[in-house]
Amino acid sequence: MIFRIKFSCDDVDDFRRVYEADSDATFWELHKAILDSVHYPDDQMTSFYMCNDRWEKGQEVTLVEMGSNFEYDNMVMESTRLSDLLEEVGQRMIYVFDPMNERYFFGRVTDILPGMCNGVVCVESQGDAPAQLLQDDVSDPSKTKANDWEMDDEFYGDSQYDDGDLDFEGYQDLSFDDGSMF
Repeated sequence: MIFRIKFSCDDVDDFRRVYEADSDATFWELHKAILDSVHYPDDQMTSFYMCNDRWEKGQEVTLVEMGSNFEYDNMVMESTRLSDLLEEVGQRMIYVFDPMNERYFFGRVTDILPGMCNGVVCVESQGDAPAQLLQDDVSDPSKTKANDWEMDDEFYGDSQYDDGDLDFEGYQDLSFDDGSMF
């Protein structure tokens, strides 16, 4: 059997990748094919999640062995075959490509074809992939907002602080010395 899987991304309107994958191929092979087709380095803790029809996460397939979740078995990409979890046309999954910012490629099985193919192959590529990671380059201050480095006086107030502005009513009975708070 050959699974035809289409991935898209909310970050880029015209981005689409379609893969044909042998049912005996592993999620690791699909992971590598995705990285190759979008030109991302293999340096993130990516994972797949099987999803329901509302894109709610279910079974996770991780890149490396992780702690066990009591609700689902611990599945690792390298040893989990696509046929272990993919069963029907329309089945949904997400591929987490930026785990720190929770950014995904949304995948759907669009067809199940008879026959066999060798591993996983990208058969359709449209549009440029989004940047893999969303983060400021802190090594170059010109690429960050000025307020990232300085206190914002409008937000935090000015530097003139007056103890008389504070209303201590109701707080004089609190004592932190007796340990009653914790």
